[in-house]
Amino acid sequence: MTTPDQWKKSSYSGGGEGNDCVEIAARPTHISIRDSKAPTRATLTVPTGAFSPFIEALKTDSARTEFTSF
Repeated sequence: MTTPDQWKKSSYSGGGEGNDCVEIAARPTHISIRDSKAPTRATLTVPTGAFSPFIEALKTDSARTEFTSF
């Protein structure tokens, strides 16, 4: 039997209803990330040890530049 993920909303959720953000669910082996406006759509999953470096890379100018070309 599996337990449901406990999703936590970002502290940067913005105004209004606070749904303009991402949510994360921590599991023993991975972190799941989803769009709070579309929670039933695709989920990005990264290994637990890679989550902090992933977030730090997104904060850098080079990461923002790379992702804007998509």
